[in-house]
Formats: sequence, C-alpha cells, structure tokens
Amino acid sequence: MKYFLTIVFLLASTLPTHAHSGETYTPEKLAAFYFDAARNGRVDILQGLIEAGAPIEAHNKKGYTAFILAAYNNQAETVTYLAAHGADICAADRKGNTAQMGVAFAGHDDMARKLLDYKCAVDAVNNNGQTALMMAALFGRTKQVQWLVSEGAEVGRKDRLGNSAISLAKQQGNREMVALLAALRPAGS
Repeated sequence: MKYFLTIVFLLASTLPTHAHSGETYTPEKLAAFYFDAARNGRVDILQGLIEAGAPIEAHNKKGYTAFILAAYNNQAETVTYLAAHGADICAADRKGNTAQMGVAFAGHDDMARKLLDYKCAVDAVNNNGQTALMMAALFGRTKQVQWLVSEGAEVGRKDRLGNSAISLAKQQGNREMVALLAALRPAGS
C-alpha cells in the first residue's frame, strides 16, 4: 500500500486543481478513485491509472484489491482486464476472503463460474477457516455449490467452529441445499 500511495502522491502532484471547485487530488482521493473505478467497471480509468504507475495489486483499507472489488460487484470486463494485466486473481482481503468467496456471498453466478476458470485453490480458507463452498451453501447458491464441488471443493471440510457446508445449510433451514450437498459428498466422507 505504501508504494501505491507514493505513486498516487506523485500523480496527485502533477494534476491541476479541479477548475470548478478548487479541489485538489490528494493521494487518498486518487486511491478512492482507483478502487471506485474497479467497483463500477470503469476499465478506462483503471487502465489510465495503471499505465500512470498505480500498482495493480494495491489494497484499500479493508484489504480489497481492485480485482476483488470488480468481482464482488459483478464487473466481468474489469475482472478480465485486471487478470490479463497481472492482477493476483487468487488474492485475499485482510479477513482472508477471496473473490470467489465474495461472489458466493453476493450471489453472482456468472462471475462465480468465470472465477472458477482462473483455477485458484477451490478450498482456499479465510481467517475463520471458511471456504467459498461454505459461503455458497450458507446463502443457497445452488449453481455455485455444484460448480465448486465439480472443481474439487471438499463438502465435509469444517471451519474453525466445526461447521461444514452441510451444517451451515441446516442452520439456515435449507433442506434442498442439505440434500444437494449430501448427494454431492463422496461416499465415506
């Protein structure tokens, strides 16, 4: 992050004051602008900032990268651009959550499929030991559960509290998800 802020500061020092408001471009404002561009699918702005020296792997205060924000906000073109230009597609935020976990929470099935094609560790865990499969099961994301298991996600894996994808679905009263997970679980596990 410190390198990003250094570059942002250098960029800020070369930009004029906004003509109508007298506003200057501080490093914090440029950093926010960078992450907002990812969140809103503004590839043109990201491209300009990256070409000007902004590091593609910068993290915001919550530890989100531009790639994580673009995926979470279902910005397919931005995800493709960032991946093609060297973004760490398997990066995690400060809580250990990956883009795949974020889209399981958000419910973006098409983005979940796209992210699986990048071949990150399907059973990556966050700081609580939770996986994307657990999140998909918790929030009733049937397609995502099927895809994650087909890519090798472990149905019986448990988080730090001893919860599995099945137990999380049970806690939500989602009988259909429990049945699906039970059917997808390999025999003997």
